Amino acid sequence: MKHIPQRSCIVCRESKDKSELLRVVKRPDGSVVIDRTGKESGRGAYVCRTGDCMAAAIKKRLLNRAFKQQLDNTVYDALAAAMEDDGK
Repeated sequence: MKHIPQRSCIVCRESKDKSELLRVVKRPDGSVVIDRTGKESGRGAYVCRTGDCMAAAIKKRLLNRAFKQQLDNTVYDALAAAMEDDGK
């Protein structure tokens, strides 16, 4: 049986399969993007693909804490767009 990597959501703190979570990555150049492939280099933070966790991450600005810097609204707008895409 193949090992499936586990990661924890920054909102609910539940450990889940890596493939069940959405990865947001801070690249070495400082830019923050949503990583749909899971292979982007940089510091990653994971959020459940459920609407509740994504909405809480946006409302409470939890990515600011995860990356220890103030992020632009564009990052949170991209997360909201990803939430809508996953809901369809």
